[in-house]
Amino acid sequence: MSRDKMEPQIRVPEKSSFWANLFKSPTDKNELEEVLASIPPFKNLTPKYLKLLMKLIHNRFYKANEYIFYQNDPGIALYIIVSGEVLITQENEDGEQFDLAHLTRGDFFGELALIDEERRAASSVALKDSFIAAIFKPDLDEFIEAHPQEGIKILKGLIHIIATRLRNVNKEYLELYNQIRTREKQL
Repeated sequence: MSRDKMEPQIRVPEKSSFWANLFKSPTDKNELEEVLASIPPFKNLTPKYLKLLMKLIHNRFYKANEYIFYQNDPGIALYIIVSGEVLITQENEDGEQFDLAHLTRGDFFGELALIDEERRAASSVALKDSFIAAIFKPDLDEFIEAHPQEGIKILKGLIHIIATRLRNVNKEYLELYNQIRTREKQL
């Protein structure tokens, strides 16, 4: 029997999250850096600090229908979609589930976890196979302490995002209030 036939062949499954995370190609890193540089909290960082921030990134592959986090989980990280699609949902007191957002490449979610330590207000699930990058709060806190000028840029970006979302929610509340008032007048 030849030696080739005696040694077992190692086969790497195509869609294994373990192998996908273990063997990253340089293009994955370039793509991730490109996506990271495009989102508001990090887009004003200099290339030097963006590369330092890249060292804090934790990458993970999620299969379709796999949850990234659940409503009421501890909020510990910001997530960035490098590829794939994610649905953000919220369950009310009656157990009804509502879709809040459908996110794709370059979108991010969970940013409030970088500000406070509250539990998640919603759940997130991968709609299709997705490559997600995460930045954990303790890591970002250390980065901000070590590089305060760049930290200010990140915090300003987060504040801008939160302020924009608050304005949008206020606008939606006003529209709903006006719709209710109009219906009341019709009755």
